[in-house]
Amino acid sequence: MKHLSGCRALCPVFFAALLILSSPLARAEQWITPTPEELSMTSQPEVPGAAAVYLYREEITEDKMHAMHVYERLKVLTESGKKYANVELGYSSSFDNGSISIDEIQGRTIHPDGTIIPFTGKPYQKLVEKSQGTKYMAKVFTLPDVEVGSIIEYRYDQRLDDNFFMAPRWYIQSDLYTRKAHYVWRPTSKTLISNDGHHNLTNAIAWTPILPAGTELQHTTMPAVDFNPGQQIFELNVHDIPPVPNEDYMPPISSLSYRVLFYYTPYRNSDDFWKNEGKYWSKMHDKFIGPGPGVEAAVKTLTLPTDTQEQKLRKLYAAVMQLENTDFTREHTNAEEKADSGKPIRSTDDVWERKRGSSDQLSDLFVAMVRAAGMKAYVAAVTNRDKNIFLPSYFSLGQLDDDLAIVNVDGKEQYFDPGSRFCPYGSLAWKHSFAEGLRQTDDGTTVAKVPGQPYTASRIQRVGDLNMDVHGVATGQITMVYIGAPALYWRQRSLKGDATSLEHDLRTSVEDLLPAGMDVKVVSIDKLADYEQPLRVSFMVHGEIGSSTGKRLIVPADIFEVNAKPSFPHEKREIPVYFDYAFVDQDAVRVSFPASLKVESMPTKDQLQFQNLAAYDISTASTPTSVTFRRNYSLGTIIFLPNEYTGLRSFYSKMETDNQGSIVLISAPASGVSAGAAN
Repeated sequence: MKHLSGCRALCPVFFAALLILSSPLARAEQWITPTPEELSMTSQPEVPGAAAVYLYREEITEDKMHAMHVYERLKVLTESGKKYANVELGYSSSFDNGSISIDEIQGRTIHPDGTIIPFTGKPYQKLVEKSQGTKYMAKVFTLPDVEVGSIIEYRYDQRLDDNFFMAPRWYIQSDLYTRKAHYVWRPTSKTLISNDGHHNLTNAIAWTPILPAGTELQHTTMPAVDFNPGQQIFELNVHDIPPVPNEDYMPPISSLSYRVLFYYTPYRNSDDFWKNEGKYWSKMHDKFIGPGPGVEAAVKTLTLPTDTQEQKLRKLYAAVMQLENTDFTREHTNAEEKADSGKPIRSTDDVWERKRGSSDQLSDLFVAMVRAAGMKAYVAAVTNRDKNIFLPSYFSLGQLDDDLAIVNVDGKEQYFDPGSRFCPYGSLAWKHSFAEGLRQTDDGTTVAKVPGQPYTASRIQRVGDLNMDVHGVATGQITMVYIGAPALYWRQRSLKGDATSLEHDLRTSVEDLLPAGMDVKVVSIDKLADYEQPLRVSFMVHGEIGSSTGKRLIVPADIFEVNAKPSFPHEKREIPVYFDYAFVDQDAVRVSFPASLKVESMPTKDQLQFQNLAAYDISTASTPTSVTFRRNYSLGTIIFLPNEYTGLRSFYSKMETDNQGSIVLISAPASGVSAGAAN
């Protein structure tokens, strides 16, 4: 994080040049004339096979005009790159104290022969999402007659309401290679007030830069004129920016892509920011939490004076979990809220009275109930690690996504996740484990990290019991048992649709595992709403699992791994390997077959371990008419560094080879007939 602590005046030699640059006319009012090389190019050597590349990107933010001017030029290199002709410009409106609009949209397409086709259509406005107090909108349009080799370019203005200012965020890196980009910000010199109103920001500016080596943000200040402060100018020029890495099992490094994040702030370092803003954040939470008389009365009804702390917590957690979580159903409108009691939700008493609330409101209600029960409880807000990484150097409470509860249970702190619908008592949704953020303490707040979940907390058991005929066609039952994170996924998925859509998704998830063409039907779904129990789903399956090669019938030993692809096909990797959560997978498959067949060969017992962090074992047992294959795989951690990649890849390669083992069956001699008998 960089902080502005002073300004330097410019010498007269540079004054005239910077005066020109500071003019609003400095942005690209005219289209850039394509070069012969741009028109004829068919690829970008740094990104072989790329669908498209950015030739140029520009963002110029003028606080005095409450506007940001954007200009983008792309070269389409493949058929799939034609999708970039469909442009969707997202923005939010109706947020606190202001809104954003997009206008002055212009665009054109240039063919490789230089033919220019201007965009003459009218963008349409689309509602993307609506939440309390905010609409997320998009202006959508399609550039005309785009073909492979075309250059497509467009520009637009993003405008803020008058008297509203927003520091820009320059996201330098995208999913495409960028040849050149130019960014400028001319901030206001006015004294500002934060939109929450709890302090003046002055015009002090801080920024968090993540930039390629050798790239520097240029910050200058024009001389003061007639007692008016000199105009500050922030400018950045970059070139040859690679796309954001996109590999399997990758950390959420999109939050660490090349960027510069600006913000108005009175704070000079991260410790001051989190300490002081943490106090305000904590005060606002405590004001909402209470507990008030409604919560206190509820706790007396739900618990007994003779209950232990553990017993009280379980009862209170169950009571909160029974309420409607509007993040998983739907948000109620202001009119609906007012119809209930004439006022919106302003406290945990209101949440309890309505018997519903958002994820954060339910977490805060649990904290209120625990405090009303006489126990110490705190709120923690974390950055969800399914999409971002918490950056203490970034001065923004906006990077905190979800509230958790921390309770001192018999002298030891324990984390709870009542805002995650169907999350078991004492567990956390995986995106909240190992996450970082801000938490309350006895004497204030502090930046803290949430503990992780043990690998034994999440498990999938896949059991198959199949009867196969001499042609390799099998019929039987498959049972999937989900525990921990996998169970939470399916339970929360059930809230996003109906019973039919849930059965469809469960069925297709199993179809994707099994040999192609197998018919799968859901028989039962047990304990779907009982979040403290394993989720059990039973299927009936029918289809061909064995393939005939002459006199032999070859059957996959583990039908659940038959379609698996290599996890790590590349020999080298520069990005850490990252798993969502640690877990255990257990497979057991029994294939029964007619007495006219017998086993010729089957996988041998094997086991392997990697650094006490991952292990697997397989074993096979047989009878005269069946073979049972068992596989156990445990992953004990979520991240492996690049220097561990070679060993991890070798471990996975060996395990995945074993997973693809086969059972070979041949015709058995007829019972009671001697091999040498003659008529």
